[in-house]
Amino acid sequence: MTDAATGELIVHGAEWTTKQLFVYPNEFIYWSIQIVMYPYMTGLVAGAFVLSSLYHVFGQKDLKDMARFSLVFSLCLLPVAMMPLQFHLQQPLRGVNVMFTPHFTSAIAAFGFVFSAYAVIVISEVWFEYRQYFIEQSIALKGKKSTNETLLRWFYYTLALGSRDLSEKAIAVDKKAVTILAAIGIPVACFLHGYAGFIFGSVKANALWMSPLMPVIFIMSAVVSGIALCMLTYIIIMQWKKFQAVLAKGMGDESVVVIEGVQMDVLSKATRYLLGFLIAAITLELLDLIFRGYTAMKSWDILREVMFKADFFKIFILQYGLGNLIPFLLLVVPKQQTIKKLTIALVLLLFGVFMMRWNVVIGGQAFSLSFAGYMHYTLPIIPHSMETYKEGLFGALTVVATPYLLFWIVSKFVPSIRYS
Repeated sequence: MTDAATGELIVHGAEWTTKQLFVYPNEFIYWSIQIVMYPYMTGLVAGAFVLSSLYHVFGQKDLKDMARFSLVFSLCLLPVAMMPLQFHLQQPLRGVNVMFTPHFTSAIAAFGFVFSAYAVIVISEVWFEYRQYFIEQSIALKGKKSTNETLLRWFYYTLALGSRDLSEKAIAVDKKAVTILAAIGIPVACFLHGYAGFIFGSVKANALWMSPLMPVIFIMSAVVSGIALCMLTYIIIMQWKKFQAVLAKGMGDESVVVIEGVQMDVLSKATRYLLGFLIAAITLELLDLIFRGYTAMKSWDILREVMFKADFFKIFILQYGLGNLIPFLLLVVPKQQTIKKLTIALVLLLFGVFMMRWNVVIGGQAFSLSFAGYMHYTLPIIPHSMETYKEGLFGALTVVATPYLLFWIVSKFVPSIRYS
């Protein structure tokens, strides 16, 4: 298909695809940065929820404050899970059809069931966790005469669904409901992201994606990225709040209480779980690589060319080296962990999981079905059209920024972090 005005070829993917050697004319990098962001963001959702469940289900009391924060953050990440797909679709309005007509005849169509079930669980758990707070705020604002306070009181009353019961029995029911929902939510969260790996792993036509280990690898790396993001965001928020309090105190505001900032014992406990999932993720990825090399199927020749030559730097230097090995050493080797080293390790882990998604999505399309040519993806940096915005750097940054915007709004009404 060509543009009538310019005569240029109109093909989705032609603008950012560079071909090398023998490539079929109809082959392009169709799945670009947004399809990289899709499994990455759903992984963050699942990982954040798993971290919050460590306290509610397994009784890790040291993670109490972190669990509450992770639960709210998971809620803010939830709507963003569909955002990359909406950006990628040529007809975005059709994206909601997955939600309205879910069925199990395809992995994509099953998304409606999985996402809806997970959304109900997360929203319900947040409601039971904060029901007492909603009622207390509604009562505290009763009798206030200003318009803003009146609207806020009715807002909290609506959030509480009209509930006024603050008895010990009702609060005990809330805690029990949170525990049950968290227990149910763990397998659902894993399935939410595992099915993303299933989509890739079930593509028989692609030699890199076709692997029964793909869903499990996606789940383990998802938990790593989710825990790492929650820990990193928690560190930034707590250190910023501490800086603000110290600054206000220094300017003579005696009413300000200086908070402690990040508590290393809380982060140390979360780090131990992070290391466990990181080891599992690396082991599974290496096992998959060794299995492919050992079986040496017909496609192994082209896969070996892609992994050890064309994409060697991206896979073994950026993903395994910078994104896995270095942060692993930073978390294990130092006897005395510091905020600075932990922050660097968390940033590198997030980068490593992103590169894993990149190498799976982009790398899986890098070789032609002719097994004799390659394609290279060039990320659009400066958008000159809606297409290059959605499928470029700014589109990806929009997806990354959205959950933080939602978290900032939600935090205005829900205390996600306790400073006491």
